Amino acid sequence: MPEGQMETELDQILGEAVDRGDLIGAAVAVSTPRGAYAGAAGQRSEGAAMTPDTIVWIASMTKAVTAVAAMQLVEQGLVELDAPCGDLVPYLADVEVLDGFSDGGEPLLRPPKRPVTLRHLLTHTAGFGYDFTDARIARYVAEQGVPSTIDGSTASYEQPILFDPGDRWAYGINIDWAGQVIEAVTKTRLDEYLRSAIFDPLGLDDTGFRRDADRRDRTADMYLRTPDGLVQIPFELNEDPEFLMAGGGLYGTVVDYLRFLRMMLGGGELEGTRVLTAETVRTMAANHVGDLIVSGWQTANPVLSNDVDFGTGQQFGLSFLINHETTPEGRAAGSLMWGGLANIYYWIDLTSEVAGVFATQILPFFDGPALDTWRALERTVYTSL
Repeated sequence: MPEGQMETELDQILGEAVDRGDLIGAAVAVSTPRGAYAGAAGQRSEGAAMTPDTIVWIASMTKAVTAVAAMQLVEQGLVELDAPCGDLVPYLADVEVLDGFSDGGEPLLRPPKRPVTLRHLLTHTAGFGYDFTDARIARYVAEQGVPSTIDGSTASYEQPILFDPGDRWAYGINIDWAGQVIEAVTKTRLDEYLRSAIFDPLGLDDTGFRRDADRRDRTADMYLRTPDGLVQIPFELNEDPEFLMAGGGLYGTVVDYLRFLRMMLGGGELEGTRVLTAETVRTMAANHVGDLIVSGWQTANPVLSNDVDFGTGQQFGLSFLINHETTPEGRAAGSLMWGGLANIYYWIDLTSEVAGVFATQILPFFDGPALDTWRALERTVYTSL
């Protein structure tokens, strides 16, 4: 592909998605061996254009950042992947398995057969769910009066697990609890640790759990896809919570997140600054769930998520989904990806030395038009190589 054509085509894909009404605003940032690109189309709010420096809720793309922080501590010998986390975080020693409900509607709880470890938390095999990914947790939260995790109280995360740790894969608040492990080990609030150990070293100036006035002004509006089209909805996280949402509380930009992804492409190093060893990056990118099935989930809350299907035979590393074969878009087998609830997605292709992030602010998750746009962008990137 001639010089500059990839950028032109990416701009066109974004622009056409907005013109069709598929998206209100979207931004993308990509790194390839030929260089980096960032672009945007549409609007972030009434009268304000979407730009690469627009602040978006990156939601579950927070998980990879938390996992890097946890692995820094593993490197330093301060915590072990397979040691019981309950020794550091008391609730994880006391957590019980939800085996269902009695005829009278009471939850049936029992002690787990084995302790929760950091490896379990980082791979979503500890047993924690989300109330939008599992109907049992949705019922438990509703009937027991558990607050929403958006509120940020510790009580909102004190939920039972759905199976014995290590027995299955299920998407949930596992990495939020990994954040509590980080706080226990470092004796530092998670936001302060991430700032000193990851954000400042990598130059992620627009990434954090809190936004000042300037960043609030640059924040994109949130939309809900309805049968009548995209409708703007109010959305606000508690930015001063008791329990920092290590699995989904960060705001940032596609430009910042691409710098984080480039660090992973660089084997833990970006522009001369190292935050992980290359061996740790390889460890994070390896399959840690064996033959467990990682396929997706049936939604328990259609406002927040559609049904999600990742296909068959996928694997999971330390916070990453791993595709077992080359994707139709061109991503090499063994690449890493994940996303966030508001239809924001990334991938890291260590083989081809390519990474990218695509951001909208649309609910529910796994939105068809947003996914189609992301896939078209990714195909164009690989065609350009």
